[in-house]
Amino acid sequence: MFIEQPSIWLRWLYPHALWRMDKRERAVYLTFDDGPIPESTPFILETLARYNALATFFMVGQNVERYPHLYRQILDAGHRVGNHTYNHMGGARHTIRTYSDNARQADELIHSHLFRPPHGWMRLSQYAWLSRKYKVVMWDVVTRDYSKWMTAEDVLNNVKRYTRNGSIITFHDSLKSIDKLRFALPQTLQWLKEQGYEFKTID
Repeated sequence: MFIEQPSIWLRWLYPHALWRMDKRERAVYLTFDDGPIPESTPFILETLARYNALATFFMVGQNVERYPHLYRQILDAGHRVGNHTYNHMGGARHTIRTYSDNARQADELIHSHLFRPPHGWMRLSQYAWLSRKYKVVMWDVVTRDYSKWMTAEDVLNNVKRYTRNGSIITFHDSLKSIDKLRFALPQTLQWLKEQGYEFKTID
């Protein structure tokens, strides 16, 4: 079952991963998984720019290969990028070698020391191996914008309910999420600004 905030046991599985940033700091860290794609990335970039918000994009290497101009637009706008494997590979059915080779293939296109596993999970052996090279970034809030059971209002309310100082908030740069994001993303950014949060990227 997917939940908006990770359970304690999940955090214990990956103890050196980033789940939340400084809890004393009135800041949030927006992240977007799975892009870039032409159906959603331009809207996300335009909306972030309108609110002077920066984010970290965890990209699929195959999408970067297909749409290099979108990758460049993200960097040119001052956002950070991270590795999300070459073809959104889940860790469950693959060896350490296959999984790490897939991440390396993506890194040849993305050039980042940040890594987020697809579906927010990988084998402990894969985590131990990849942690040697990458900083593994997880999340503090999942908006669930990808879910067909969630409305755009639900996505916004998840942010309002679970966000706190230092939250790493996960949205998706994808076909599954874009219809909800057209309402939820600007509303979210407006609410976060009203609450006094600063937008920061993961370095």
